[in-house]
Amino acid sequence: MTTVKEIIAEMGGASPEDIAFVEKAYEYSKKAHEGQKRYSGEPYFTHAAATAKILAEYGMDATTIAAGLLHDAVEDGRVSREEMEKEFGKELLFIVDGVTKLGTHKYRGAERHAESLRRLLVATASDIRVLIVKLADRKHNMQTLEHVPEHKRRRIALETLEIYAPIADRLGMGKMKNNLEDLAFPFVDPDAAAHAAEVRKLKTQETEGGLAQVQKELKKELAKKGLTKFRSDIRMKGLWSLQKKLERKDDDINRIHDIAALRIIVPTIEDCYTALGMVHALYKPLPGEFKDYIAFPKPNGYQSLHTTVVTPEAGIVEIQIRSEEMHRRAQFGIASHMTYKQLGKGVEKLGKEVQKSRFSAISFSWVRSLIPSLMKVSKKEGGVKGVTKVPPWLFELAEAHSDVAGSEEFVEGLKEDFFSHRVFVFTPQGDVIDLPAESTPIDFAYAIHSDLGDHLQGAKVNGKLVSFDTKLGNGEVVEITRRDSAHPSPKWLEIARTSLARRHIRAALGMTTETSRPPRHQRRLFKKKHPPV
Repeated sequence: MTTVKEIIAEMGGASPEDIAFVEKAYEYSKKAHEGQKRYSGEPYFTHAAATAKILAEYGMDATTIAAGLLHDAVEDGRVSREEMEKEFGKELLFIVDGVTKLGTHKYRGAERHAESLRRLLVATASDIRVLIVKLADRKHNMQTLEHVPEHKRRRIALETLEIYAPIADRLGMGKMKNNLEDLAFPFVDPDAAAHAAEVRKLKTQETEGGLAQVQKELKKELAKKGLTKFRSDIRMKGLWSLQKKLERKDDDINRIHDIAALRIIVPTIEDCYTALGMVHALYKPLPGEFKDYIAFPKPNGYQSLHTTVVTPEAGIVEIQIRSEEMHRRAQFGIASHMTYKQLGKGVEKLGKEVQKSRFSAISFSWVRSLIPSLMKVSKKEGGVKGVTKVPPWLFELAEAHSDVAGSEEFVEGLKEDFFSHRVFVFTPQGDVIDLPAESTPIDFAYAIHSDLGDHLQGAKVNGKLVSFDTKLGNGEVVEITRRDSAHPSPKWLEIARTSLARRHIRAALGMTTETSRPPRHQRRLFKKKHPPV
């Protein structure tokens, strides 16, 4: 069982007051769950303690860690809301209430229970801290899923794959996303998971020795360049991520070069580009395989340099180069910025730190858009402050499809618009627009504003006129020409990628959902049909 000392050990720089608060919650939760057992036969409190430790590992504040310890105490009926508020304050109760409400929305498969899914997402949008506690709760539940009755396992695993892992990804929490996916995958499709594991094992055996040689050579060359304060490791691709890539590459393993990638972590942004130059001087890069996510961060804040090179020792290898700060953000996402004390001092300090580099402006705007949702609760008088702005994409997740009548269309639109493979493009002003892969200028225009889409006359990509069916790529700059006399045509329904764009097009054409079903751009999660769960 996780001890309170283990939890506190993960709370770097915690004050005596914070430590005392967590210790109190630990003992209180332990007493509240006394006598309760999990499916495994272990005391139920082991789950609460493990959830709290995960939150501490992600750098969460004492109140959120304590909420992790107490997140099931009210729901189980052992502790009243009034008693919890009296002992721990309104702030903690606010988070626990949110987690409890989130847990009441049972997921039975998106295709058959779209309304339950809709309510789940509305609850999710209430507060980011609630969601992060729920993610930690889900991670530990997945780690012990084999003890759950067999008829429940696949439902829980599907919910994890289709809802929680993608949301973790959108929050930039790469470590959480990968963990949830790989824990869930074997319970959803054991055969596919076994196949992906075998492919990864064979590829690892094939390249392991060569990668170690490349790593050794790179260390030697970096030292010659004066870069001595760095570290490197070999990153193995997650099983679920590998499976999705195999699907995109027609199961051709020879077209996948990042099953094992070499990661170089250096102190500064300038060091990233120095290391990149050294890598390209040493090994020949593959054309079209270089991605600069430092200058152009992903919408979830991810930053790194990715290059694919040909090496004599290991063949074709992907090399990722990033700073320590970028690595921390890639692992923990928004949680890496979220100690409550830091936020209480205001966003200004964080802004100054992030904006030291001109490359981080976009990334900071992403962080800034998430932070207000954390400030819903004020310690002043121990009370709840008014609800303020939630992360824009999370608000859209709950609201964007609220006017869609058909369950099937709702689910398809949700998967296409929010949980699919993403690209990010820019407006001429430098704003990032986050779209599903294979989106077109029509989707881009409607993502900006419905009026712009309804009066779309022309589009330029990187300064060149393009047709409306052009597929947009990462990092491209898109400019839309508007004219009052321009209007959508029925053909646009075949071109548009997002359900948002198709919905507006149908409205402009006076069409209903029944008269024009959306095209199925997005493949089902799995090709074979699974039995109901």
